Amino acid sequence: MASYSFEAMHIGLPSAETLQGGSFKALVVTVLLSVFMFPLLRTVGLRAFSMASETYTSGTHSAAFVTCPNDTVAKDLARGIVERKLAACVNIVPAITSVYEWQGKIEEDNEVLLMIKTRSSKVPALAEYVRSNHPYEVAEVISLPIDQGNPPYLKWIGQVVPE
Repeated sequence: MASYSFEAMHIGLPSAETLQGGSFKALVVTVLLSVFMFPLLRTVGLRAFSMASETYTSGTHSAAFVTCPNDTVAKDLARGIVERKLAACVNIVPAITSVYEWQGKIEEDNEVLLMIKTRSSKVPALAEYVRSNHPYEVAEVISLPIDQGNPPYLKWIGQVVPE
């Protein structure tokens, strides 16, 4: 039977002599960083998994844009749109300047912009509501399909706005 000396067996752990000085400090710092970074890395990982596991079909939702002559009209329209579940959210962007041609003349007006997030299937009803409640003779209602975005946010739009 062969005899093995304990000193000949080395399993990859540093000896006590090696752990003195700088190497020991580096080991302690590494262990401490690992312990304290775990919660942060876990949170980031879970958030990334959540975003990756949500599915979204491009074009299911749309961003619509409506210009208004003033803040009062903008707030009234925004509130009516959300109350009627024609959109999940309406952002009111104040103080935009629009330059356009109207009845053969170049016009420049201060306006307020509504950015509306909704289901694409709701855009016709949204446009009808705006046309019926907007003071302009020809109200701007345009929409663009949402190709991609934050999956939890897109899911929220779908939960708030019924099909």
